[in-house]
Order: sequence, then C-alpha cells, then structure tokens
Amino acid sequence: MELDEVKGLAERMTSTISSVVVGQDQIVEILLVALFSEGHVLLEGPPGTGKTLLARTFAACLDLEFARIQFTPDLMPGDVLGTNLFDFRTGEFRLTRGPIFTDFLLADEINRTPPKTQAALLQAMQERTVTIDGKTYPLKDEFLVVATQNPIEQEGTYPLPEAQLDRFLFKALVPFPSREEEIGIVKLHGNRTAMPRLEEFAIGKVADRAAVAAARSAVRDLRIADEVVEYIVDLVRATRDHPSILHGGSPRSANMIASASRALAALRGRDFVLPDDVKELYLPTMRHRIVLSPAAEVEGLSGEGILTGVLETVAAPR
Repeated sequence: MELDEVKGLAERMTSTISSVVVGQDQIVEILLVALFSEGHVLLEGPPGTGKTLLARTFAACLDLEFARIQFTPDLMPGDVLGTNLFDFRTGEFRLTRGPIFTDFLLADEINRTPPKTQAALLQAMQERTVTIDGKTYPLKDEFLVVATQNPIEQEGTYPLPEAQLDRFLFKALVPFPSREEEIGIVKLHGNRTAMPRLEEFAIGKVADRAAVAAARSAVRDLRIADEVVEYIVDLVRATRDHPSILHGGSPRSANMIASASRALAALRGRDFVLPDDVKELYLPTMRHRIVLSPAAEVEGLSGEGILTGVLETVAAPR
C-alpha cells in the first residue's frame, strides 16, 4: 500500500466516524495512529463523554472480529481469557475461549475491576498470546485493545498498575465537548436516552484485514532520520533524570514514540518523520509512563506540566 492510500483510508474512516460521533477529532486521530502502528489505546474521561460510542464506532469501520468486555468488580480472569471445561462425552478437557480471542477488543471501564483481572490482559497486549493452564494460544496479528476508564478520583475505581499502563501505546484524555459540539450531539442523539444503535447509521466497513495489514507494513517502512531517533531517546531519557519524576520512561517508550510518529507522518501524507510529529505524540505516549516523586506531589505539580517542560528543555533537531 502506498502512503497516499494510507492517508485516504484514514480520511474515509474519519468521515464515517464523524457521522456518529460529534467532535473528538484528536482522539480519532490517536486511534488511527494506534491502529496503523499496532498499539493499544486507553481512553480516560468522565462518564457520558462518548468513550464507548467512539470505540464501538471505530471498530464498526473495520472488517475485523469485535468483542466487548464490561469490566465489573466481580469479573474474574477466566471470564476474560476462557477456561478448560471437562467434556463428559469425550472424557477430556476442552477450552472454552473467552472474549479476548478476537481482533478488536473493547475493554470497557477497565478500572472498575480488581488488579488480578486487569492483569489477565498483560500477556495478550504485549505478546499477542494467551496462556491457560500452562498451554499458550496465539492471538491474531490484528489484535488491538481499546480500553476506557473513568478518572481514578471517582468512587469504585482501581488504579491500573504501572506494568498494565505501560502496555498501552497512548493514554488519551477525552474532554467534555465544546458548546457547539454539545449542541450537535443533542441534535443528533437527543431523541433517545440509551446509547445509539450503530445499525441505525448504516456504517460501512471501510478497512478489511488485508487493508489494515498493508497500511501497517507501509508505516513500518517509513523513514526516520538518525537525528530524530536521537531526539526521541533524549526526550525519554530526560524523564529518568528529572528531579520531580520518581520513575521515568523505559526503552519501550522510545520504541513506541518512534513507531507512532511513523504512523502520524503517514496520516499526514509524508514518507518521513518530523520532530513536530514526535512533539505531538509525546504527551499521550508518556503521560501514563511516569511516576511523580512524593515531593512533586506535595508541591502540586502535574505530570502534564513536567512533560511539557521536558519538551521545552530538550532541543529538537533542525
């Protein structure tokens, strides 16, 4: 697939999604970058901001197998992965596969379930494999997780551990819409109290399995200059030496920024990565990968502010 075809595919998906979801253009672009760079996305925002509707609409544009898990406090790891059940007819155990055996997984309100159930996704998200009773099962190459969560300040939430957060390429913050966007939302969906049925909008499949694979291949082959690679590494390493950060980004962070920057460049119709691509993706890639020091928390500093300061401090290549 040529890069102009990747850009065209992204534009068609964006147009289709906009027929259902009003606004959230930046979040849609984040999802497209993640799709083409083989990353997972965590969407965080208050209830009622359309996180689930956006994820379902995005999935509806793809001719991929879709599954949704509604995470609840009583959900068990076996409910996610599946379990071996004894078949009395054959006298053997038979695997009943869980919803994780899919292409596109919507993990809805992932922080409403305890950490042991959250951890059921760790291996799948990193290795695209699942181990059940000592036997490993492969997942498909297209496997993608889009998770939603409510802000951790809300009652009944379990903070995701650092290892779980590090599996996500992006943590995207879903804001309240502007006044104009909210008026559009009410005009489009204000005739119902329940979530809209996507069948009513006749969403067509924009990309099939082959198109997604071809777009990912084109993105992987996109050029990135040595000085831009060095810039990415310096941005990540700066978080490890910062006095207000207890734990900074890992080498995996740099790999993810490089891969995502390639995808963003492709969406913009370029066959090379600019430092501005890196800057644009730095916050959503790093905001969930740093842990502030106790002194920084006492002073009321924010991770966003610290990362913005890193961007201003580390010199970008010309």
